[in-house]
Formats: sequence, structure tokens, C-alpha cells
Amino acid sequence: MKKVLIPTKLDKFAVDLLTQKGFKVVLDDSTPLAELAQANSDVEVLIVRSEKISAEIIDLLPKLRLIVRAGAGYNTIDIKYARRKNIDVMNTPGANANAVAEVVIAMLLAAYRHVVNGDITTRAGKWEKKSMLGTEITGKTLGVIGLGNIGRLLVKRLSGFEMKVLGYDPMIPESFAQKLGIEMCEVEKIFAEADIISLHVPEISETKNMVNADRLKLMKPGAVLINCARAGIVNEEDLRAAKSEKKIFFCNDVYPKDEAGTKSVADIADVMLPHLGANTKEANFNAAKMSAEQTIAYFEQGITNCVVNKEIPDGLDAKFQKLAFILSGIAKNALGKNVVPERIETSFYGELSQFGKWMLAPVTAGICADFDPYTDAADAKSFLASRGIDIINRETDESKQYGNSMTIDVCSMGTKPTRVSIRGTIAENNLMVSRIGNYDKLYLEPSGYNLFVEYNDEPGVLGKIAGLLGEKHINIIDIRAPQDLKNNRSLAVVKTNMEVPDILVDRIRENANALNVFKFSNVE
Repeated sequence: MKKVLIPTKLDKFAVDLLTQKGFKVVLDDSTPLAELAQANSDVEVLIVRSEKISAEIIDLLPKLRLIVRAGAGYNTIDIKYARRKNIDVMNTPGANANAVAEVVIAMLLAAYRHVVNGDITTRAGKWEKKSMLGTEITGKTLGVIGLGNIGRLLVKRLSGFEMKVLGYDPMIPESFAQKLGIEMCEVEKIFAEADIISLHVPEISETKNMVNADRLKLMKPGAVLINCARAGIVNEEDLRAAKSEKKIFFCNDVYPKDEAGTKSVADIADVMLPHLGANTKEANFNAAKMSAEQTIAYFEQGITNCVVNKEIPDGLDAKFQKLAFILSGIAKNALGKNVVPERIETSFYGELSQFGKWMLAPVTAGICADFDPYTDAADAKSFLASRGIDIINRETDESKQYGNSMTIDVCSMGTKPTRVSIRGTIAENNLMVSRIGNYDKLYLEPSGYNLFVEYNDEPGVLGKIAGLLGEKHINIIDIRAPQDLKNNRSLAVVKTNMEVPDILVDRIRENANALNVFKFSNVE
């Protein structure tokens, strides 16, 4: 009989379902986790919500085989240490999405109609109606940053208010967004035109402090900013300054730590909740049901679709997954910063042909920074499908004798169809880019800082590029300069000792009369 420990407040449906299937379940949300772990060292399954599962907790459970996060985010679990201990970690994506979408609406209505202050003052015997002139949602412009499960549900739930909807998500093609009634645009346009801005992105390097002074100064006076995503997305000091100037409404449900104590945003939040986004009976039931069902399927049928820390199969060098991630990242950058891919085509040659599905997650992560490469092919396909992106794994012609290599094409099918095709392999244990588009025999080792400049072939261009870099004291480590003789074009790939600033990239584009200029960094 397998033993399951649930050290959290979770709907008892999970206990009932697991018990019916022969599991022994311990549900205890009052005893400290470390004590529970010591008293139940024989458990094989741990089902948690927001509890921190550290290496120390994992070490207290020597028989542990599976950790299930009853929810989507799993940043509280040390998934890498779990992998080293041969423990699978699952999540239950989508279980809480509707609950979070609804709490956004609740906070918006509370802010627009002075619900919190109105309740407090009326209970106190006051009648402050004149000071509580409200605002209606109907007809306003909604800006949604991040159009995953929650963002799309929010748009759907608010559709009855006849709002104009602006959206930003680097993985949502415009054609797909149009079907949802969303006008895709840049973040800056959302901040400038939206009456209500709701954040639904993960906290990663690209999104940390994305709500900053430059964007806040674009907001309309009296606009509403709602954060039910992650605390680090909003620069509090910048918001504090902007709020005093523009009377921005701020609704907040997320904090650096979920715990009692003074909150740093207390002076600037018009509505603040103790992370209630997923705290509904329905979301709790959904998470409980999904976590129990996934646990049963894991042991009875070997189903691992939601495992977020999968290890690689026997026979596959992990470097090829890293190569797939880098190749797709370069291709996405070459396609264009603001161009959303609508199709990905892959070809895996030699022995790699049997491992194609293990490459899909890193390929997806390469073109979308908020996708976790630890997930599997099913998750990657679902992620891409939810954003209207097709994925095709092509049959390969082994007569080409490409050896163990891969080709990844990233395509935009808009008014100006664009395709970037890139091939790579591993040579002498080093990752190698062998071709980009028509530029063959590139033999680029894609580490460090790389600047790609495509231009009509003519003398002196390389000298101009080198001169502009030299003016800014940027050293050139390596240069690759293949030609496309058929189209009379050249590609300069310049590896530098530091990242080339965007303003200098623009100067190089102008001076080289470049057809395309983009950067790619791989610094570990």
C-alpha cells in the first residue's frame, strides 16, 4: 500500500479518491511540515500547495517518488534536487485559472466602486456617498499582459462589459488573438491606452520590474493596475512615485512571501488581498481532483504528462537538448523581436530521429522565455496549440548524411511570410551552428555574446562594423562571414567580449545598410 502525505488544506475529495484506489493517506494541515515528514518517513507521494519543499524536507522522505503541486506554479519546490533524488515533480496546470480571473474582476469592481472604503465608513455610521463617485467598467479599454490560461479566461469573463481589449504575449499570433477579440500590441501601447491593466506573466529575468517608471508615466490618470501574477513584476518605488502624480489605482494579491506581517505595498495599494487568487472552493476542489487523478494515473498507467522535471532518456546526450534550445532561440531572434512565430518545423537526423519528442520542450522554451524546458512534449504541444502555433516534425532524408544533427525552422505566416531555418550539431563535444538560412558552413560555437548582421555583399562592411564596435571599446573575439553567392548577400557573425548595446546595434544597422541585425547571448 502506497502512502501519501498531504500537509496542506486540500479538498478531502483527494483523500477519498486515493483511498478508494488503495492508497494510505495522511492529511494534516496544522502540524509543521518538518515534523510531519519525520513522523511519516515512509511516504512515497507528497501533495502540496504553497508549502516550501526544500532539499532538507526531501531528505526526510527517503522513499519519496512523486511530489504533486496542487496548482500551476512550482517555484516553492526544489525540482532540481528532486530530480537528483530520482523524484518526479508534477503540477496541475489550469486548476486555478478561473479563480484568479474572477478575483481580478472582484478587485476591479471594488476599486471602481469604492467597495472597501464604502463598507468601512458606512459600518462606522458615516454617509460619505459624495466622496465615492464611482466608475463603470462598460466600454473601457482593458489591457492584458500575458495571455495564458488566466489571461484568456479574464478576457472571456469580461466580454459582457463590451470592452476594447489590448493584449501582449510574445507567443500569441495575431490571427489567433483576433478570434478571441484581442488586439495584439506592444506593452507600451497597453500602458498608454488602457484604462485597466491586468498582469498575468511569470516572474523571470525578462519580466522582473517590467512595470517601471518609463511605462508607468504612459498611464492615463486614474487608470487601474492589477497584479495577480508575481510581486517582482512591479517596481514598487516607481509605482509609488507614479501613483502620487497620476492617482493610479493599484490592486494587489501577490507578495514576495506568503506570510503575515507588514506589506511594503500597503501605502500604495487601494485594494490588497492575502493572495486569494486561487483560494476558492472550486479551485481547491479542481486542484485536489487533478492531483489525486494524476497520482493514480502515474502509478497505475505510468502517465507522466505533467511531470515538470523529467530526466532525459537513455542514449540521448543532454547537450543536444541544449542545442535545440539555442538553435530555436537564434531563429526566433532572427525572425524579429516583434514577430510572433506561427509554425515550427523540425528535422532530427541520425540517432536523434528517435528522440524528437524530447527536443520539443527545449525548442519551445527557446522561442518563449516563460515556457519551462523541464516539461515534456505533450505539455509543449499543448502550450503551442493554446497560442495557435503549429508544430511539425518532418521525416528526414538520411541520404544527406548530416550525421547526428537537427534543423529547426521558425515561421511567420503573416502578410510578409518569413522563414528562418537553422541547422546545428555537436562537434568535438562543442555545440555548433552549421547553417543559418542560405549561409552554409558557418561553424559557429554559439557561446558568449553574438551579433548577427546580414547585408548586401560589398567591400568594407566588416570594417565599418569593427570600427563602430571599437569606438565603444568592445573587443571582437571571433568573426564568421559566410556568403550567399546566389543572392549576393553576406552574413557577419561577430562574437564580442560584452553585449552590444541596442543603440549601437541601430548604428550598425544604419551604417552597414543591413537587411537584418539581431543579437543572441548564451552566457552561463
